[in-house]
Amino acid sequence: MPSLTRVEATARGALITVTSYQVDIDLTGDGDRFRSRVTIRFRARPQTETFVEVRPARLLAVRLNDADLDPATLTDNRLTLPGLRVENTLTVEAEMAYSNTGEGMHRFVDPADGETYLYAMSFLDEVQRIFAAFDQPDLKAPVTLSVTAPPTWTVAANGALAANPSPGRWEFAPTEPIATYLFSLVAGAWHVRQDSHDGIPLAVYCRRSLAAYLDADLDEILTVTRQCLDRFHQLFAERYPFGKYDQAFVPEFNAGAMENPGLVTFRDDYVFRSVVTEAERERRATTIAHEMAHMWFGDLVTMRWWDDLWLNESFAEYLGTRVTAEATRFDRAWTTFALRRKAWGYAADQRPSTHPVAPQEVTDAAEGLLNFDGISYAKGAAVLRQLVAWLGDDAFLAGLNAHFAAHRFGNATLTDLLTNLGAASGRDLTGWAEVWLRRAQVNTVRTVVAVDAEGRYAGAKLVQTAPASHPVLRPHRIRVGRHHADGTVIQDELDLDPAVDGGETVLTGLVGAPVPRLLLPNDGDLTFAKVRLDPASVDALPSVLPTLADPLSRAVVWGAVIDAVTDGELPVADLVRLVEVALPAESEVAIVEDVLRLGRSLLDRYLEPDARDAASAVTAGTCGRIMADAPPGGSVQLAAAHGLIAVGTDADLLAGWLAGRQVPAGLTVDAELRWAVLRRLVVLGAAGATEIEVEAAADPSANGAEWAARCRAALPEVAAKEAAWEIITRDTDRSNRLVEAAARGFWAPEQADLTSVYVERYFTDMPAAARRRTPWVAEEVAHLAYPRYAVAQSTRESAAALLARDDLTPGLRRVVVDEDDDLRRALLARTASAAIVAV
Repeated sequence: MPSLTRVEATARGALITVTSYQVDIDLTGDGDRFRSRVTIRFRARPQTETFVEVRPARLLAVRLNDADLDPATLTDNRLTLPGLRVENTLTVEAEMAYSNTGEGMHRFVDPADGETYLYAMSFLDEVQRIFAAFDQPDLKAPVTLSVTAPPTWTVAANGALAANPSPGRWEFAPTEPIATYLFSLVAGAWHVRQDSHDGIPLAVYCRRSLAAYLDADLDEILTVTRQCLDRFHQLFAERYPFGKYDQAFVPEFNAGAMENPGLVTFRDDYVFRSVVTEAERERRATTIAHEMAHMWFGDLVTMRWWDDLWLNESFAEYLGTRVTAEATRFDRAWTTFALRRKAWGYAADQRPSTHPVAPQEVTDAAEGLLNFDGISYAKGAAVLRQLVAWLGDDAFLAGLNAHFAAHRFGNATLTDLLTNLGAASGRDLTGWAEVWLRRAQVNTVRTVVAVDAEGRYAGAKLVQTAPASHPVLRPHRIRVGRHHADGTVIQDELDLDPAVDGGETVLTGLVGAPVPRLLLPNDGDLTFAKVRLDPASVDALPSVLPTLADPLSRAVVWGAVIDAVTDGELPVADLVRLVEVALPAESEVAIVEDVLRLGRSLLDRYLEPDARDAASAVTAGTCGRIMADAPPGGSVQLAAAHGLIAVGTDADLLAGWLAGRQVPAGLTVDAELRWAVLRRLVVLGAAGATEIEVEAAADPSANGAEWAARCRAALPEVAAKEAAWEIITRDTDRSNRLVEAAARGFWAPEQADLTSVYVERYFTDMPAAARRRTPWVAEEVAHLAYPRYAVAQSTRESAAALLARDDLTPGLRRVVVDEDDDLRRALLARTASAAIVAV
């Protein structure tokens, strides 16, 4: 189906104004369809024509003003509307198909109890799978919804319930003007808990089979919700503008969450059914805050087109992290951001598919979907943090409040925001926006020092560079931290201005000062730049890193080391040694988790098999020491246990945990941990199909079904791999999450010989597989199923041959381009390691 282009959206936006949607949905039918009827009222220039989007299973009737239109004139997803008047009424009736892809009206039957659950996912242009709409973000209008459903169900939507006139009938109050991609609805046997705060009705929904788990965490979820609402009300003059605030945890969700006003939807993995670390709880809190930030950035004021996606996601990412850190008990959220989220942003910004935070042109909605990545989220948020450091918080917030006032319930662009920020701060932001928002890629900032015979600085400077492909130097407000042996920390804040210093900023204040154990650029993590330490600081890391008091400083150091290894400037062996020496002293669980996760990815791809096995053994031993020294039952112990499971090869130890033997004191071997252990045993060939079926019978939940699918795909058997590949490339009956689970479990570096035949099959089979699926699911499956452990020139040659074709979906093309670039880096790292060994 054609993707709406920016040119088409601009023309239609100039032609029509939508005044209301009246939507009636009937969910009582049998089978795989439901009925929808929508009446759209809109104004237009007379004697013109336009089109409305709808993706029906069967189009039943169309009436424009006083004339019936032939449903057969529907072409793909577009229905032409001729002969428009000044005031128009369009009614479209259709049968719509339920989905199993997390898009449109997703239908899920809970394997735990057989109950049915429906939810609407209208993003990015999927509302047309639910009812006919002018599906672009700048044609906002109030939506009045009515729903017919089984009387025993619970139904909720964006608007408040206005009437329940008869059993099985729900009528909702009109919403404020909203974009079509924000339409939301849940229906089914939902478990619900209600509350209120500061005059705002609150509700939380989940499946009945998760009720006990939700109730156990309800106080934490509602407390975070209240604290975030209070903080946003302190920051913004505009109070939460959409009446009630419901949060629904829904099954088989594609994203982390969706910011539908009045009814936010989250993936129900956030309803924890097993013990999790504090980092996981922080992640849930940050997601709650992120979606709440969207109530202002995206919902109250909506981007005009997808080229200003950053006005949604960058702001929500920044404010979600900031408000979590300022208002909740998770006050280390910026530490997590510095390592986990920024690693995502740095990786995305250095790949061939990089793009500006705010690109000049996004040609169509399909391209807009591709930009939901580490640049639009993490880099954009880091750039906003840099902007606040430069402008000052008061001016920044004054500009935002002026922006809300000027565009309330409307749409806005980058220019609109810069105008309001410039007026509030008294600064012209045009030049800043050009290099930070309109230009792609990331700068590197290196410390270059000279030391005299007395151990004092004879000279010091920060040298900023840019890649040759994107030769842009940027202004940075940055802190340089001097960390001394006695624990003294001196932070100097300064501006790097390439227009003045050409990219080399002399640190005059350091001349004559004693050399610290660590000189750390970007201490405090105010800017978005890769940092490189001076050689003496690198050499001191094994002893100095465990002594740093500030976890944010430690996160910046770990991020710098991991990035240097990723770039091939440090060998993987140095990272393994640093993990072995310094990580056991780490108390911040988010750092433990992310160092192990990021490090494991490098071990699996940057090292030859023998070296990988040796490094993994060292990492497993480190995890064992962390577990032994960590407080029993604490987050660090659990994070280390997961780290050990991921790389360990002691099958007897892991099998013992499943049997209740030699389990470390305080470690709970619950459902999630059991599945993680079993999956590792399957990869190692120490467990098989029988053990998977026994575990699946003991855990008949949706999570259990996903884990079982992942484990079956991991079986080191020819027949199991063939069955999994069939699911990955051809099966459209299974849900998005089950297909993704199979793809997630398929590859393992330990199974390289067994899966070698599937390397070429990926490049042969994936183009057709991508066309069978919706773009969102197809891209995710293509990413998860990529042969990332086949680090060989032949893999790159196959990728090049595939990319030479002209029939690839945009999502598959981006996946292959980016994954191939990661393999390029891995090959270079292996070559460099081999050269070091040869010397």
